[in-house]
Amino acid sequence: MNTDIAPRPSVLDRVGAVLAGIRDWLDERGKGAWIAAMILAFIACWPLGLAILGYMIWSKRMFSCRHRHHHHRHGRSHGLGYAAPTGNTAFDAYREETLKRLEDEHREFLDFLQKLREAKDKAEFDQFIQSRKEPDEPPAPRIEPQA
Repeated sequence: MNTDIAPRPSVLDRVGAVLAGIRDWLDERGKGAWIAAMILAFIACWPLGLAILGYMIWSKRMFSCRHRHHHHRHGRSHGLGYAAPTGNTAFDAYREETLKRLEDEHREFLDFLQKLREAKDKAEFDQFIQSRKEPDEPPAPRIEPQA
């Protein structure tokens, strides 16, 4: 019986996460790192270098430095990993409070689901044990019709 609560990430999700990490690492180092990666990719395998060049042009990394601090815009550098502060302290406090409450409710719900699964498993096991304890009844005697 599968008791996993959260689905496991697929291979594509893991590959995407690795590529996003590489992209962020290159963004932190600037345009020179992207160009060096492209040149090395051309040397190693020209289709890969061409793919990196296409990505650099498509994402406009080739022509601007605005992606250098890409990870700061998505809130990864802020305390709890939520979105960046809006400047409205009342709203930021409300948002933080609400998100914390939702996380707590989510955790409580997952605990409830785990207890529910454990109770179901225990009931099934108890039923199995009870069926094993009941003595087998001997077969009823067959009465043959007399002809």
